Amino acid sequence: MILKNQVLYRNGIKPIVWDAYFNKTGSPKPLVVFCHGYKGFKDWGCWDLVAENYRSKNFFFVKFNFSHNGGTVQQPIDFPDLEAFAENNYSKELNDLGDILNYLLSDDHPNHNEINKKSITLIGHSRGGGIATIFASEDSRIGNLITWASVCDFAKRTSTIGDLEQWKKDGVKYVLNGRTNQQMPHNYQFYEDFKANETRLSIELATKKIKVPHLIIHGKEDPSVSFDEAKSLAAWNPSSILMPIENTNHVFDSKHPWQENQLPKRLKDVVDKSMDFIK
Repeated sequence: MILKNQVLYRNGIKPIVWDAYFNKTGSPKPLVVFCHGYKGFKDWGCWDLVAENYRSKNFFFVKFNFSHNGGTVQQPIDFPDLEAFAENNYSKELNDLGDILNYLLSDDHPNHNEINKKSITLIGHSRGGGIATIFASEDSRIGNLITWASVCDFAKRTSTIGDLEQWKKDGVKYVLNGRTNQQMPHNYQFYEDFKANETRLSIELATKKIKVPHLIIHGKEDPSVSFDEAKSLAAWNPSSILMPIENTNHVFDSKHPWQENQLPKRLKDVVDKSMDFIK
């Protein structure tokens, strides 16, 4: 069963658009929740095929758009709502992840009986890896943490740094999206929220607190997030497993749009290694 573009409405907060891929058997399955990265979305590139791979192995796989990622309920792909994008921050993404997980495990979710509540894995790509790591360090329901090409420090990201005085004065700064040619706005509240929650938003501190099985997958030649960041994550959690992938990029040779009906070889390797790790 594939449920596309489901909507989790919340009182006074932007809704979350999400997908579920699973075999409706009436028996509980391991839950995998996937967090996309910066300037990402649940339908990017190969993510549908990734979800289908998990469904085929009898996982309950959920991917979702962070509420302020720039998509809308009507148009969840790309970034029609740049005003929402401007008001995004790391705290909102952590809240979104908590709300989608709470809903999936609640009696309000019509397929909650298909989920094994004692087998919950978070997978985060890029910035989503940092979000997943912090969340896993805080929430005892999480049983496994897997990061794909994860960042190791939110303080170093382009969305967090820059000419702070000018940013404060202007109230907004812009980052070019090379694919869509949009100037993506970041309101100064992004930095204010980061500074107000700097301890909580430390991926290093979160990684040192991880007590569950932790798999770190990263391309050795990643041009966007250096492999050194994966080495830092592994050093902060000596119990983790670091799995380098040779000769690949930040998205493991995938791209958007993806028009083939199978995953690129290296991303398939990432998916298979992740499923083996959960099992």
